[in-house]
Amino acid sequence: MRIGVLGGGQLGRMLALAGYPLGLSFRFLDPSPEACAGQVGPLVVGEFLEEGALLRFAEGLDLATYEFENVPVEAARRLAEAVPLYPPPRALEVAQDRLREKTFMQGLGVPTPPFHPVEGPLDLEEGLRRVGLPALLKTRRGGYDGKGQALARTEEEAREALKALGGQGLLLEAFVPFDREVSLLAVRSRTGEVAFYPLVENRHRGGILRLSLAPAPGASEALRRKAEGYALRALEALDYVGVLALEFFQVGEELLFNEMAPRVHNSGHWTIEGAETSQFQNHLRALLGFPLGSTASRGYSAMVNLIGERPDFGEVLRVEGAHLHWYGKAVRPGRKVGHITLRRDGLEALGEGLAQLASLLGDRL
Repeated sequence: MRIGVLGGGQLGRMLALAGYPLGLSFRFLDPSPEACAGQVGPLVVGEFLEEGALLRFAEGLDLATYEFENVPVEAARRLAEAVPLYPPPRALEVAQDRLREKTFMQGLGVPTPPFHPVEGPLDLEEGLRRVGLPALLKTRRGGYDGKGQALARTEEEAREALKALGGQGLLLEAFVPFDREVSLLAVRSRTGEVAFYPLVENRHRGGILRLSLAPAPGASEALRRKAEGYALRALEALDYVGVLALEFFQVGEELLFNEMAPRVHNSGHWTIEGAETSQFQNHLRALLGFPLGSTASRGYSAMVNLIGERPDFGEVLRVEGAHLHWYGKAVRPGRKVGHITLRRDGLEALGEGLAQLASLLGDRL
């Protein structure tokens, strides 16, 4: 069976590596001839909306999916006319627009920070009255890894941010003094079977995910159930198939929805070694209608993103329980080029291993 993947980045690469033991083959579509998934499967080079490229990509596919959420919705809809595509294009449509995403989740009864759409100076002034300061001004579309947003502590900073971000197509959102950021990976099969991975604590550097801890230390059973309940509402409302990642701000025992990713997710990379079944294999199982694998954690795990850095591979692998994943990408500042998963049986031992990695990477983690 041949699976098509819109996008040729590291997520597509890891999907293929998870799918080969299941007897699957893969083809990727990406605008870049250097897309790293091309190292593990055939790569069709072309724009997503280029009709010829889309036709070459779709030929002979049994199923298709995508590995990042900025695929044009129109390309997804065209592809869905030729081959079964999961998750559904509507999930892309919702996740690509921060206003639509927040409104969708609010409509499901999921709490979010206060927000207000901004299409110009008057909207900004109204938003500041409704949302207050400090606040984040964000582009509605296209932002990721901290891009496309600015923190405003004063009205003057908000006006400057409005100009810097283009003056329209924006969202003003209250800044939440949260305890920590957590994420939940949910997976729903085309048979309707649903499974959830443990809550994960995420820590960022410069707006980019640097460290994930799984399961999230100290997360209560009530908090886990709350997150799963919110995720289930989204899965059912979207008639979703595949892995869905939901990011939350934790404030005490409350969760405020931040954003979703309709795909396998960076905060789930730990599952390759740290869970009974990786997010990548479960995504494929869901698409195929196979029984979902156990999402139980195997002890305690940490995932460290390698961002614009190439550590000494040998020294990393000297750390007990460390697993290195290198994506085969050129190293550039701010670019995710690999990750390290550290797995230990106890939380204290995990902390000791992280201290070793921090020393190697010159980072406090």
